[in-house]
Amino acid sequence: MTDSGIPHTRSTSTLGAATAAALRRSVGTRARRCLLAVTLLLGLLAAAGLALAGPTGDRTFAKLSDLVQSLMSVIVPAFGILLARDLKRAAGITRLAPTLLAATLFAAAIGLFGLVVCVAALAMTTSTAPEPWRHVGIIAAGSILVQVVAQLVGTGLGLLIRRPALAFAASIVLPLGLWILLGAVDVLRPAQALTPYATVRHLLSGEMSALNWVQWLAVLLIWGVGLNALGAVRLRRGNHDRQPAPAPDEQSPSLSQ
Repeated sequence: MTDSGIPHTRSTSTLGAATAAALRRSVGTRARRCLLAVTLLLGLLAAAGLALAGPTGDRTFAKLSDLVQSLMSVIVPAFGILLARDLKRAAGITRLAPTLLAATLFAAAIGLFGLVVCVAALAMTTSTAPEPWRHVGIIAAGSILVQVVAQLVGTGLGLLIRRPALAFAASIVLPLGLWILLGAVDVLRPAQALTPYATVRHLLSGEMSALNWVQWLAVLLIWGVGLNALGAVRLRRGNHDRQPAPAPDEQSPSLSQ
């Protein structure tokens, strides 16, 4: 058994059982439970701070969600990175699908927590904004989607980068740095829409046009599907390297005859 809590046993036979096992590993150690507590507490304090101390005109569901979900999404990739490390350190053949499904469900639960916190904070305070609940439906869905993409970036980078600390740093520096770099060059500025940071702003503001949804889908394909597809290739190579060599009498029947 590793320090992450994943046993060196054969992969669970069913997707549901394997996903449940990965979900348990998400909070399977004291360090991971503390990380989850910090993530949720950060969102809770951000909502309380804006609702109680912020200008009354800023007390809207959009502004609360932007602050709360953005802050939590900085930490969320760490859980995906740790789950990816579990896969790489496990003995025997490992499957990626249950881990990705568990990571997605875990991220959605964090997004849902932030959604509840924002609803409660706005409901219990006074706002002078003209429409404090404007775009509540889109923002509610966006809150989940923001955390899911952040988590998938974490799993992808966790599979591709050996050290979890470097993968976590990359989950912050790479998307944000690319957004800043593209914005600094006029001809490249339209490509900012293909970075997670740009789509987060649209999703959590509720201002989503048809083009914005297409851009979000592109971000999901590039940063979520793309990174994990590359990670899956590396994981398969690792699985191949961990396969035991065939016995001499199984390598070439003709030589044993």
